[in-house]
Amino acid sequence: MISTNQFRNGSHIDVDGTIYKIVEFQHVKPGKGGAFVRTKLRRASDGAVIDRTFRAGEKFRPVRTEVRRMQFLYRDGADAHFMDSASYEQLTIPETSIGGALRWMKDSEEVEVLYIDDAPADVQLPSALDLAVTETEPGLRGDTASGGGNKPAVLETGARVQVPLFINIGDVVRVDTRTGEYVSRA
Repeated sequence: MISTNQFRNGSHIDVDGTIYKIVEFQHVKPGKGGAFVRTKLRRASDGAVIDRTFRAGEKFRPVRTEVRRMQFLYRDGADAHFMDSASYEQLTIPETSIGGALRWMKDSEEVEVLYIDDAPADVQLPSALDLAVTETEPGLRGDTASGGGNKPAVLETGARVQVPLFINIGDVVRVDTRTGEYVSRA
């Protein structure tokens, strides 16, 4: 069993038969009454984020997680298709369960698939990726970094982000995959 004092960001727990990933947690010790742990949990099945409070010392069933390197093949509108690089087995994961990560993945790219209790559950991406800009309005003379302002751009994966005015088609930009925001030129 895992106790509330062993919580770590990114670890998984089983709460009432449902698997959750701990997004963030905070131990609270009020002056009056018992200590408790305030958490933000992401449900592994559909990605919904909930706030939940537990008494200090409460115990949960630990969940066995494993990360496997796989190649992202393609998406067909309902499922995302992956191939294990070692055994060449193909795997499908519903797009609804990995929708956030799917917008940053390129076809034939190596990714890490998270398995929870031997079942594929999520795709883990790096915190920042370098992607090429395929569509945006052309930059005009005087559009500089200090000029301020943003414009919409479409990246090679189909994701839409706001970029500075000086970015042109073909430029490679670094994007934060957690927030979906432009970070810098690559």
